[in-house]
This record gives sequence, structure tokens and C-alpha cells, in this order.
Amino acid sequence: MDKPVRNTQHLRTLARLTFGNAASLTYLGVVLATAVFVAVDTLFVAHEDASFAGVWLFLLAAPTVFVFFAAGSVWGTDTAGPAWFLYLALVVSVLVQALALGWFVRLVRGGGRSRTARPQGV
Repeated sequence: MDKPVRNTQHLRTLARLTFGNAASLTYLGVVLATAVFVAVDTLFVAHEDASFAGVWLFLLAAPTVFVFFAAGSVWGTDTAGPAWFLYLALVVSVLVQALALGWFVRLVRGGGRSRTARPQGV
């Protein structure tokens, strides 16, 4: 019965590291703003040539998105493969990088070390 509680604690820790600090939230906000820009540019702006607005999303998701592309090519999906694979790789890589930012912030602040309990007033 201890295992479901432990799994819930691990999920809460992962969610806190991914969404619960200023660095991760700032990164996710920049990615969201860029995604809105790309969507508006794609849907509402007429271009004579192709727009490179979508490249910004992949640059924000680099380098982990390229790991997914390499893994996809190993599994038989080419880089310009199905759209669902591109979107999934983009979303997962952004979340992985937000998690990494949260973990780095925790590491810098010293939150990864175990602390000893001290009685009050000592």
C-alpha cells in the first residue's frame, strides 16, 4: 500500500519541478507565446514564400527535439514524417526541458540535499 503513495509523491515532485518554479514557467511562457505567434503567422498571414516562423519553436525545443528526431529515424519515421510525431516530439521535448530547468534550479538552491531536523530555538 506504500507504493501508490510513493508513486503519487514522485508525480507531484515531477510536476513541481516542471511547473512550479519561475525558470520553468518563464520557459514555458516563451514557448507558448512563440506557438501562438507561429499559429497566427501560419493561419492569418499570406506569404509569397514559405514562412520560417515554425523554426523558432524547434530552436526553443533544441537539443532534445533532435534526440527525438534521431530516435524516430531509428524507428523508421523520417524527420519530415507524420505531423503527429513532430508535434509529440515538440511537446515532450519542451516538457523535458522545463523539468530539467526545474531540477537545475533546485540543484542550485540546494534543495536536492537532505536536511537534518533541528529543534526550534536552537
